[in-house]
Amino acid sequence: MNEALKKLIEKKVKLDAFRPLPPELVKNLEEWFRVELTYTSNAIEGNTLSRQETALVVDKGITVDGKSIAEHLEATNHAEALDYVKKLAEAKRQDVKESDILSLHQTILKKIDDANAGKYRNVAVRIAGSEVILPNALKVPELMANFIAWLKSADGHPVDVASKAHFDLVSIHPFVDGNGRTARLLMNLLLLQEGYPPALIRKEDRRIYINAVEKGQLTGNMNDFYQVIYEAINRSMDIYLNTAE
Repeated sequence: MNEALKKLIEKKVKLDAFRPLPPELVKNLEEWFRVELTYTSNAIEGNTLSRQETALVVDKGITVDGKSIAEHLEATNHAEALDYVKKLAEAKRQDVKESDILSLHQTILKKIDDANAGKYRNVAVRIAGSEVILPNALKVPELMANFIAWLKSADGHPVDVASKAHFDLVSIHPFVDGNGRTARLLMNLLLLQEGYPPALIRKEDRRIYINAVEKGQLTGNMNDFYQVIYEAINRSMDIYLNTAE
């Protein structure tokens, strides 16, 4: 077993010893992660709202001068999608349906691109600057049905299953836009269902993260990708442990 994964398992044992955490502590952590995950996930995709501006938009409903309507909607939509993830996390991985992924995507693109929100693409897409060839749009429904079947029966450690679910979804690239955000939401849903904190992929790790995904897609070697995700979960785990302690 990878040393980084071993470390995560050990830290989860420590965290579980503190559970149940006080409700006010849980609420505080959830509110902090709601803003931080919204800020980082959108920043990875090019949203220019700062961490503080994201908090103003999400928590206070304040409009930030000089920022587009789309950037504001990306923030409020992602925060709403995280609220939906929180509800879905009460069920098990085997209960996750294709319609749940479509609902997450619909929330992500709501009022930004209603024509494509919650719908699989019917056109060819390319990732800018990448050599990766993505699946034909006609194959997407079948690929997604197979993906859900795998998700229900997947073996392996929950962290690895969640990571691979992210990788496979973004590699199918079922949507015209919003694939990365939807894949990260799904991964974090699967982590939360197993009692792990969400993976916090920082804005400054964007290039390492994107390169790791591309390397996996081009060569089949996913070691770098798993390492990025382990580190992202470890970062969140430390926040939970430090707060609990």
